[in-house]
Amino acid sequence: MARYTGPKSKIARKFREPIFGPDKALEKKNYPPGQHGLSKKRSKQSEYAVQLQEKQKAKYTYGILERQFAKIYTMAQRSQGVTGEVLLQLIESRLDNVVYRMGIAPTRSAARQLVGHRHITVNGSVVNIPSYILKAGDVIAVRERSKTMEIISSAIASSTNQYSWMDFDKSTMVGKYISVPERMQIPENIKEQLIIELYSK
Repeated sequence: MARYTGPKSKIARKFREPIFGPDKALEKKNYPPGQHGLSKKRSKQSEYAVQLQEKQKAKYTYGILERQFAKIYTMAQRSQGVTGEVLLQLIESRLDNVVYRMGIAPTRSAARQLVGHRHITVNGSVVNIPSYILKAGDVIAVRERSKTMEIISSAIASSTNQYSWMDFDKSTMVGKYISVPERMQIPENIKEQLIIELYSK
């Protein structure tokens, strides 16, 4: 499946947020890329442009392409509850995101690769679909033969991630997706209402 493989610092500077993690380039140049990046005469963005930019930021943050993002929006729209909150909850419940949140992988793209290469199990069975939506109570674990992999062991050793809606035992490399997170528990700086307004047009 196609993924964004271009310069990440450029994207981070576009949104002025470290959406791919700590970024020295963003710290040094906290303004948009391009020859007009420092200009104070940048034209005011339209309502549509602001909404589109918020959607793009969410897509880059979670590493989701347009078609898949639209599919998740449709699922959220059909579900009970506030559409914007449900949208983020569904994205947070993706297997690749949970693997990243648990600290099994250093980045979401690395987590997606680990899942795709069959290193992760859900409830004892290998699942190689990064977009797999987890349910409360699901048990996520590193496959036995994959526990000695350098990328996994180093990521787990350096991870300080702790979230109340999931649990992970570093010694056994087994975790549990306890519950779907509430909106206030999701740390990402995303204005989901703008995304909903964009899709509602």
